[in-house]
Amino acid sequence: MRRLDSLALSAVTIILWSALTIEWVLHQQPCPLCLLQRVAFAMAGVGLMLNLRFGVRAEHYGVVVLSALAGLGAAVRQILLHILPAAAGFGSPLFGLHLYTWSALAFFALLIYCGIALMLGLKRRNFSRRELSLSEKCIALLFSVAVLINLLGALIECGLGPCTSGSFGYHWL
Repeated sequence: MRRLDSLALSAVTIILWSALTIEWVLHQQPCPLCLLQRVAFAMAGVGLMLNLRFGVRAEHYGVVVLSALAGLGAAVRQILLHILPAAAGFGSPLFGLHLYTWSALAFFALLIYCGIALMLGLKRRNFSRRELSLSEKCIALLFSVAVLINLLGALIECGLGPCTSGSFGYHWL
């Protein structure tokens, strides 16, 4: 399970870094629903990191499940906003699907992964702190940096107030 959690955290990390690349390199600013999806990915990653650091527990998978459900809700809401054939969608499509559709698929995959992990049962009952391997430390560091940069980007975009749907500019730039 530990390797699978590490692989799932790697996928979440890649998703967050990809979102940052699209934002800062391709200059496609995230909308408020996109930002909510990023928060949900970050929280799902926290649940996976808890499993790596403190051992596999149902409560940690619960964090991932609740985060994935929240993210799936935001992604489906965004899909429904652009579902009409005449609607162009938001942002550039990637392999024929918009990023919010890919997010919905990723959140669904996280839900399936957690469901399977919970059905297989939790064999480890050692809840003490564990040392992370070098690869797990690298993944955790890349994940943490991605979360901090996303937080900084949201702060620059929205300021300290709410991020409204009509404001597509960087508030503090």
